[in-house]
Amino acid sequence: MDDKMSSSSPVSKGTSDAVTTVPKTDKKEPEPSGEEGKRRASPVDDNDDTLSSEDAARRSRRKRPRVEYKEMDEHLANLSEDEYYSEEEKKVKPAKEKHHHHHHHHHHHHPHLLPTHLQHKQEQLQQQQQQQQQQPSAPPPKEEEIADESELEDPSQVAGLEGAAFQSRLPSDKMTQQEALYFPEIAAASPQTQKVYLYIRNRLLQLWLENPKQQCTYENALAQIEPPYNSDGMLIKCIHGYLERVGLINFGVYKRLQPIPAKKKGKIVIIGAGISGLAAARQLQSFGMDVVILEARDRVGGRVATFRKGNYIADLGAMVVTGLGGNPVTVLSKQVAMELHKIKQKCPLYESNGNTKVAKDKDEMVEREFNRLLEATSYMSHQMDFNFISGKPVSLGQSLELVIKLQEKHVKEKQIEHQKNIIELQEKLKKNQNQMISLKDKIQEYHKQWKDASEVKQPRDITAEFLVRSKQRDLNTAVKEYSQLVTQQKEIEDKLHELESTPPSDVYLSSRDRQILDWHFANLEFANATPLSNLSLKHWDQDDDFEFSGSHLTVRNGYSCVPVALSEGLDIKLNTAVRQVRHGQHGVEVVTSNARNNSNPLTYKADAVLCTLPLGVMKEAVRGSGPNAVQFMPPLPDWKTAAIQRMGFGNLNKVVLCFDRIFWDPNANLFGHVGSTTASRGELFLFWNLYKAPVLLALVAGEAAAIMENVSDDVIVGRSIAVLKGIFGNHAVPQPRETVVTRWRADPWARGSYSYVAAGSSGNDYDLMASPIAVDNDGNISQPNITQNNETSKDDKKPQEIPRLFFAGEHTIRNYPATVHGAMLSGLREAARIADQFLGADCAIPPKPATVHL
Repeated sequence: MDDKMSSSSPVSKGTSDAVTTVPKTDKKEPEPSGEEGKRRASPVDDNDDTLSSEDAARRSRRKRPRVEYKEMDEHLANLSEDEYYSEEEKKVKPAKEKHHHHHHHHHHHHPHLLPTHLQHKQEQLQQQQQQQQQQPSAPPPKEEEIADESELEDPSQVAGLEGAAFQSRLPSDKMTQQEALYFPEIAAASPQTQKVYLYIRNRLLQLWLENPKQQCTYENALAQIEPPYNSDGMLIKCIHGYLERVGLINFGVYKRLQPIPAKKKGKIVIIGAGISGLAAARQLQSFGMDVVILEARDRVGGRVATFRKGNYIADLGAMVVTGLGGNPVTVLSKQVAMELHKIKQKCPLYESNGNTKVAKDKDEMVEREFNRLLEATSYMSHQMDFNFISGKPVSLGQSLELVIKLQEKHVKEKQIEHQKNIIELQEKLKKNQNQMISLKDKIQEYHKQWKDASEVKQPRDITAEFLVRSKQRDLNTAVKEYSQLVTQQKEIEDKLHELESTPPSDVYLSSRDRQILDWHFANLEFANATPLSNLSLKHWDQDDDFEFSGSHLTVRNGYSCVPVALSEGLDIKLNTAVRQVRHGQHGVEVVTSNARNNSNPLTYKADAVLCTLPLGVMKEAVRGSGPNAVQFMPPLPDWKTAAIQRMGFGNLNKVVLCFDRIFWDPNANLFGHVGSTTASRGELFLFWNLYKAPVLLALVAGEAAAIMENVSDDVIVGRSIAVLKGIFGNHAVPQPRETVVTRWRADPWARGSYSYVAAGSSGNDYDLMASPIAVDNDGNISQPNITQNNETSKDDKKPQEIPRLFFAGEHTIRNYPATVHGAMLSGLREAARIADQFLGADCAIPPKPATVHL
């Protein structure tokens, strides 16, 4: 489900490669990818017909680079890159500067200098690099030899304790809000006490990350913690218990060293065997609870779905791992045999008419303009607070259309100004010529008068002499004036000629430019899984600050290896559709039947239910329409249904084409196809070449994603082959051996691809989606508890009810929505919340167990 991938810009590394590179994206899938670069916008500059932006550098699309992120992250990111890219690769990729877009942004952390051992490490690296540069250069390694891609290391190994915290998405030198809730007395204690806490916490994270293939037990950890930190065994036990509870250590697939007690405590039903449900189930099972997962499909993984036939492999859902730095999937990749491969950012674009590649300068110019347009919309939203038009929230699409209109208006104004300047000069010329005509007459007149006066024979008297001389002077002055007018005429004519020969452009974008710009918009629509007209202008990229560091990667052996590994040893009922969820004060009942024919009704009773149904299925439940609409009893409260309705659930489809030979450039992972119209811009706009076998994956995004769901496979495959023939030539392209076309919106168990921030929604709706629901004995439903301190006043007449209905999934995690890692983190979060509620905490009892982490 992960793919805020990349698509038109190597920006990720500041490469100056002209070919359009695909921006990173990070979304779930049918999740392909498309990061979309936006930088903080600068105001539109009046004296320039395109939007001003000093910054021509390419950058990735989905996001705007953050300049304010903290130096520590920069150092860690650099270190990790240095450690795991070969020299050759490093030459290609300058160290991440501020335009690189996906640094993990930690609010909390600002050491301004690296600790000395890290500085020393950096110096060593620099020395090694210099030495390597001085040696005679060896021939560059072949692509394949560069760093064994399956073994990519992540930042955690490099920078010790800080790296372990960074890899766990925590500030290394500060307690988080959640930690303060679990350890209130430490949070209130001296900085020295907190330093001890942080050292132990970071050390435990480091011990786990060094070997995530086996359980990190309290006993083994204690033995490896250095004096004096190992003196307070109880504190270490509590911190270990906390990290284990919240899923920062001992998560995923690892060898247990201590058996799970046979006696089970509490029963939980989990709806959905996608990544979030599987992650939660493994956690709850390891906490000693009795867990059953109900799954309507005949397989696990949900929107992580891999097509396999013979040697052919293709991900039909999630496909991209969006950077390893801070990503929990990094840990999974060490536990499960995931074959990770970096995506090469280069993405040549081919014109709508077929095989002409868009020229480098044209490509860069349009991409620059694309980034400036995004920048301008950001400026409109955040600087000018232009977020509503007559009470309605503005969408990103609307705002882009407006900026483009303004640019077109600007172009027209320039043209008018140009015409005015020409008219003004023509008027001047006319006036000048009129002056010359009347002056010519005057000169003839003066000449005649002078001639007449000079004909008076000498000796002339004084009056006659004066007359001759004054006429001569008048004549000289007039001739001088005339020659000035001649010079002036020449100047005016030159200026006119110059103006007329350099007219301003008569359009902001030529139709060809607009087609290429539309390709970039399609790429953004792919990243967000929806037409730009549906996205919130203000909040569409609200999760930007949390992007991971490092290149985006794909799973060459298919992403389904992850859910399959996670499902091992769990009790999963496949082909089991949930029809009803009854939740009350004392427990839950979940009514199911056979997913295919509705036979075999069963009821599962439990202490609580974790609902990981996709947002598309939740929307269907709220509408109460469709044969598979799940019924909640009592119905979901208004605050929950309102959030479900406000949030966006997108669509994005793939066309898998398996051939018997490769006819494309095997060295590029991506190539783009520029559509001929704005309406069709998302149709087969991007092709991926990722696997060992000759397989191409074509994406259908934006408005086209919905339209193409109603078109037959034959027609879609035919169009795909036609596009490829246009690019590679009629004879080069054979008929495909195998084809698959996804239709995620029509899939009854998904009803779309992944969530997006719709106009009218915001990051807060993700928090509302995540909030559990409790019912009191009158059947009333509690309010969402998403305040930061969950202290409810003690003298309330009613005790706080125990929540029985919990929610996880990609659509419940504000900072990492629409991704596999987000789904996984949401499952870990809910497992902790459920365990705190039903098992309590071993030590450091959280103040309000039920609602600690929100």
